Amino acid sequence: MTVVAETFVFRGSSNLAEASYDPEVENLDITFQSGDRYTYFNVPAAVYRSLTLAPSAGQYFHRQIKGVYSYEQQ
Repeated sequence: MTVVAETFVFRGSSNLAEASYDPEVENLDITFQSGDRYTYFNVPAAVYRSLTLAPSAGQYFHRQIKGVYSYEQQ
């Protein structure tokens, strides 16, 4: 079964532009308002979902993702 990556656009965030999540490999791609793009590895689906539901996506990202998961700049 092929699972398609899901994309979420952060409306009103001064830091994050959009995120794409691939549940098959648990990769989270985040594009920042600056245009920089990073892939975070082994991110559980619950963390991605919480990011999309957070009142402040930028704060959630800095507290729960940045520095917690390994990443690669694209």
